[in-house]
Amino acid sequence: MKLVCSQSELSASLQLVSRAVAARPTHPVLANVLLTADAGTGRLSLTGFDLSLGIQTSIPAQVEASGAITLPARLLGEIVARLAADTPITLDCPEGAEQLQLTSLSGSYEMRGMPADDFPELPLVQTGQPIRLEADSLVKGLRATLFASSSDEAKQLLTGVHLQLDANGLECAATDGHRLAVLRLREGNGPASDPGAEPVDPFAVTVPARSLRELERLLSGRQSQDPLSLFCDRGQVVFLWADQVLTSRSLDGAYPNYGQLIPDSFSRCITLERRALVAALERVAVLADQHNNVVKLSTEADGGQVLLQADAQDVGRGSESLAAEIQGDPIQIAFNVRYLLDGLKAMAADQVALHCNAPTTPAVLRPLDEAAFTYLVMPVQVRA
Repeated sequence: MKLVCSQSELSASLQLVSRAVAARPTHPVLANVLLTADAGTGRLSLTGFDLSLGIQTSIPAQVEASGAITLPARLLGEIVARLAADTPITLDCPEGAEQLQLTSLSGSYEMRGMPADDFPELPLVQTGQPIRLEADSLVKGLRATLFASSSDEAKQLLTGVHLQLDANGLECAATDGHRLAVLRLREGNGPASDPGAEPVDPFAVTVPARSLRELERLLSGRQSQDPLSLFCDRGQVVFLWADQVLTSRSLDGAYPNYGQLIPDSFSRCITLERRALVAALERVAVLADQHNNVVKLSTEADGGQVLLQADAQDVGRGSESLAAEIQGDPIQIAFNVRYLLDGLKAMAADQVALHCNAPTTPAVLRPLDEAAFTYLVMPVQVRA
């Protein structure tokens, strides 16, 4: 393998694929990044894969000789990052050798690698008809739901985000058992179908949140506005766009029927300014964090005010009063303040509505101008 490429492009690509390199590899080659040069296409492909998450990208290069080798991801990344920006870099590895020479304008470095044949094959499932998704809409769906997934590995299925596609569009959902975030994306997310082509069957898959966080990060920094293709088969999902690929295992099992958790109707509704509510909750959270993270919301029969209270035993207490439009009987209901803040910060609306029935039944937060987003939170039972 012998080629010349740009320092800036190589450094950026190494940073990208290194996010899929195992921190504690079960095999030495998993700490490496796979470099594959192709003289026919004039591109250098880079791949990181930890057996669960895989990221692959490619950059243009002047390839004199095709070939492949794996090199320590961290070492290579740090060397390339410290070289002068936008300067040419030559990579040279004689056929059959396990050592690569990197040459720049300022000097040269030698690195010992491992054979490309030792690197596990990336499971690039690309069979069947792909599902086309608008990248902007998918990013929006992930940002609205990823935060609600569980971090408890014992609840493995809940550590992912559930993606469900039907004729009406894409739905993203995540829950950790205490709260649920659901966003329905109806525009620009139908199955890929050319005139006369067979429609794609509805499908559902649960993908680990870690993989989708990387996908959201990659899509947010993309240059192209083209849609991405989704392939799903045999426990693997593959997202393919431009010259980048992200592959991930899917999570086995039937995702909870979260639609049944959302009440059909509510007897109470409290409408508030979102930014004012966030600011007030962040202030009382200073005290709530000292004890149990609980904040109480109270309404009165006569006024258009909501009282927020946090009581940190043996430390202190605090309260905030907010103007609100209140429908229904007075209520006092308590929540984990962090759960409320997470959901509110995932919204962009000026006003939000808190729907509830009783202090012990699920409550739902919705932005007034976006009925497609639902954030359900379980109340906390506290002593009066």
